[in-house]
Amino acid sequence: MIQLARYIVILFAAFLIYVGFLMLLNPVKAREYLRKAGSTNFINYFEITIRMIPAAGLIISAELSKFPEVFTLLGWFMIATSFILYFVPRRLHHHYALWCADILKPAYIRLTAPFSMLFGCAIIYAFL
Repeated sequence: MIQLARYIVILFAAFLIYVGFLMLLNPVKAREYLRKAGSTNFINYFEITIRMIPAAGLIISAELSKFPEVFTLLGWFMIATSFILYFVPRRLHHHYALWCADILKPAYIRLTAPFSMLFGCAIIYAFL
């Protein structure tokens, strides 16, 4: 079980790296995805629920990492914010995503891409 959680965390890190490359190479597409957040009941509750999987993985496998306290805290933070989002009206969540997408012009999205990639790399480093 702990090893499975570790693999889930590593896949999550790879996803963050992939998203970083998407933001860098195709910021318009990344912005389109952001605009879809909370747009339908299915997308809203699916995205909230799916983020709990790597969060649980972080908590379960934290002891295998180089920074167990940090990853335990991060996992619990992700779970807590997911539960909070279950109670935020979907339209408000979607409105917030649209507002963020309007602010984040493609050039800004490109500028933030390295943070996603670096965070993904840091997670992989901590768990390998």
